[in-house]
Amino acid sequence: MNTESTVNAAHAADIEAIGRVVATVEHSQQHKDPDEFLALFHPDAVWTTAGGKVLIGLDAISAFTREVLPAADWDGKVTYEVVHVLFIRPDVAAVKVRQLYLSPGAESEGAPLYVMSRQVDGRWLLTACQNTAVAAG
Repeated sequence: MNTESTVNAAHAADIEAIGRVVATVEHSQQHKDPDEFLALFHPDAVWTTAGGKVLIGLDAISAFTREVLPAADWDGKVTYEVVHVLFIRPDVAAVKVRQLYLSPGAESEGAPLYVMSRQVDGRWLLTACQNTAVAAG
């Protein structure tokens, strides 16, 4: 196998793993499950909500998520789609996501950016994330 094929195969496996993380974000949001969601974060993660609230560290992210997610007013119909992955380093990726909240008579869109890092054990974790609402029109 040549070097280019090896690199592409490695990225393919990482892209698949990153896709699984995003799918788990979707599942945790659909089921309003804070534990499933929080398990995806690096302990020192930074999260900025769509409303601009900056949360630093898993404790702050956890407190916010446990308060907001179970009480969310959508009916669980939300989708997340990976639209682009940029490997900054082999173990760090910027992941652009399309997020759609679907409810009767209304739809809203988000454009999160997840910076993810691969851990020593091979898991990809959310490390620095910005959740941005997309303006209608």
